[in-house]
Amino acid sequence: MQIEIKEKVYQNFINKEWVESGTKESIKSFNPANKDEVVGIVQNSSREDLEHAVQAAHNAKKAWRRLGQAARGQFLYKAANILEANLNDIAETLTREMGKTLPEAKGETARGIAILRYYAGEGMRKEGDVIPSTDKDALMFTKRAPLGVTGIITPWNFPVAIPIWKIAPALVYGNTVVFKPASEAAVTAAKVVECFARAGLPAGVLNFITGSGSVIGQALIDHKLLNAISFTGSESVGEGVAKSAAARGIKFQLEMGGKNPVIVAKDADLDAAVEAVISGGFRSTGQKCTASSRVIVESDVYDDFKEKLVAETKKITVGDGLQEGIWMGPCASESQFNTVKKYIELAKSEGASLVYGGEALTRGELKKGYFISPAIFEDVKSEMTIAQEEIFGPVIALIKAINLEEAIAIANDTKYGLSASIFTSNISSFLEFIDEIEAGLVRINAESAGVELQAPFGGMKASSTGSREQGEAAKEFFTAIKTVFIKG
Repeated sequence: MQIEIKEKVYQNFINKEWVESGTKESIKSFNPANKDEVVGIVQNSSREDLEHAVQAAHNAKKAWRRLGQAARGQFLYKAANILEANLNDIAETLTREMGKTLPEAKGETARGIAILRYYAGEGMRKEGDVIPSTDKDALMFTKRAPLGVTGIITPWNFPVAIPIWKIAPALVYGNTVVFKPASEAAVTAAKVVECFARAGLPAGVLNFITGSGSVIGQALIDHKLLNAISFTGSESVGEGVAKSAAARGIKFQLEMGGKNPVIVAKDADLDAAVEAVISGGFRSTGQKCTASSRVIVESDVYDDFKEKLVAETKKITVGDGLQEGIWMGPCASESQFNTVKKYIELAKSEGASLVYGGEALTRGELKKGYFISPAIFEDVKSEMTIAQEEIFGPVIALIKAINLEEAIAIANDTKYGLSASIFTSNISSFLEFIDEIEAGLVRINAESAGVELQAPFGGMKASSTGSREQGEAAKEFFTAIKTVFIKG
């Protein structure tokens, strides 16, 4: 007798209860390494479900604010401990649902734990300053006030770290949260929310709801009880978020991607540069907003660098991220797989030369997933689509520059400005790069894709709104300043 195996269904978490959507409809989440495998099932929620979630957050905000920052931080410590106890399970789910390798998934989950503990510590840090008054008999100081109900909308590429680096500061600074993850990674997100739930958060403080962006995401952004929205995702959706939030006068925070350059100067350590470019461009299958996608190389060392880059790229093993020895997993979905293939063909049609890779991999077990070999193009001009638009896949464009001045000009020749790096042994060169590059994250002799949780994160130009995430900078978004004047 064959036993029928049913996929686990994950419900919405609203007002401290796991509840089914009123639609009775669901969304299946598939494994991109094996499209026949259903990782789990989440709710396809309605506007009515969203209404319950926002109302719960609204009803809870006063009591949560009054609890005090130190007490709120203790809940984050508890959530961190629970997440740590479930690290292996959550990391495996992340790999099965999003596709990145298991070591990467474990690293991301560990980072989520560290973020929780960092912001838990904010519970015991200062929340204002004493300021001298012109009135010698008065006391003047500032204090931080939470914004209220905060919407959190996150992408699929970092389903543990990005939600936590938004939710943790929102909560510790006294806001209540309505969290809507991308459907492609909603099962992993549900497991993260389970950790918060088990930490004993009061009813309505954190609410989790799944469904389509056009229905749930838009209804959240437009809701009259929403006081702030933090969004990470595509530029087109982010523009809509900004328009809606600005029209209602609520605070908004957007992170919308990048077209990140790496400059390789003629005096660079080429081996170190190659290692960093491969890691920055191909880890997580290139599905990072900080991924290295344009590599601008001074002509004196261009040929040597290209030869080394291709040789090392050929060593990359592609496959199911749960298997040992696999360096790069699949694209996260069929849609993303087709997008990457479209850009590769477009690059060819515009005159770029495919040096290596860029092929759909269908041999053996790979035919069940959305696998593609890492691609390297050369003969790329700055005006080409491959050098201007974010691909979000394992594609690197090599661009030759005469000198450092031209390299920096090429690096800045894009609407994005998230991260950028340079490899050089010349102090004057990297100081010039620091001053001239139009990017929010600048790295010297390191890959473009490094982000540390205690430091501000965000970009310039079309990459973000300028309001930084992570570190102490998160306080600037998730709170408002009250200036208090007391006269005896």
